[in-house]
Amino acid sequence: MEVNYQSFSLAFRHPFTISRGTKTHQPTLIVELRLGTFTGFGEAPAITYYNIPVEKMVADLEAKRALIGKFAFTEPGRYWHYLHHLLPENPFLVCALDIAAWDLFGKLKGKPLHVLWGLDPSKGPMTDFTIGIDTVERMVAKMKECPWPIYKIKLGVPEDLAIMEALRKHSDAVFRVDANSGWTVDEAFEKIPRLQALGVEFVEQPLDKGDWEGMKRLYAWSPLPLIADEACVQEADVAKCPGHFHGINIKLTKCSGITPALRMIAAARESGMKVMVGSMNESTVGSAAIAQLLPYLDYVDMDGPLLLKEDLATGLRFRDGKVGLPAGPGLGINFTGLYQKE
Repeated sequence: MEVNYQSFSLAFRHPFTISRGTKTHQPTLIVELRLGTFTGFGEAPAITYYNIPVEKMVADLEAKRALIGKFAFTEPGRYWHYLHHLLPENPFLVCALDIAAWDLFGKLKGKPLHVLWGLDPSKGPMTDFTIGIDTVERMVAKMKECPWPIYKIKLGVPEDLAIMEALRKHSDAVFRVDANSGWTVDEAFEKIPRLQALGVEFVEQPLDKGDWEGMKRLYAWSPLPLIADEACVQEADVAKCPGHFHGINIKLTKCSGITPALRMIAAARESGMKVMVGSMNESTVGSAAIAQLLPYLDYVDMDGPLLLKEDLATGLRFRDGKVGLPAGPGLGINFTGLYQKE
């Protein structure tokens, strides 16, 4: 296979703030795998606190480029295992290549991935729309700018409850809360009942990823479902979550692609947990990979293309929370390169 790549820094519509910091652009890497006349595309956005910048992805790709391309490709599962051992310290790059391999595989077969998996796309959940931490006035303005049936509210600051009370005055939409590891156990005990009274559906990653004892206490008491994010990164983490969380949020980039995500979904189901796939502010390229998984999911957060001012592909459709899957083979997208949305 021929291996190519491009890196981008995609502007957000508004500065995006979570409990860990603020950013105005999303760095991301796009990879291409070419086999004959067919090309598969994949994406991996860079996240600062995971210490895998785009520059590291590019350096590792260049160092192993010949080996990445020499594999005799037949299907994505075997290729992922090869990449997993070839690039053991870079799950982000493995993810981009794995998504590209699935896109290529679907194109070789002439079918969308969800069709290859025997899924009915009409069964998928609606996506939420994320409101980053900001002043109350700006957070309300963001909701009014994008009326949506489900909002994911980023919290993890002292004003959490005041923010939620103010937002609820302006919307009857479903609220989900993501603390991004921003609370102590005592804060969680204080805030969760009040969030329940405000109509919050669930709370994502309330405590630090290493506080399993605290999560065990919260799980036994919480009136709201608790969803693991930072505490459930790789396949091995799924087994730790029962008894601590009611569900898991899988991030394709962090777990290293579609291939392991499919196994994580199956493992979570076997354990009786809910399944969500979340956004890392992917463009339409990475978001289309999430979209193919929709019928497997209880919840989804795939609003990257809605949060970004710039995009790299077309094909996905969003309307009032509903996601329209592309009809084309593989991911079904049309890669355009950098363009600015209205």
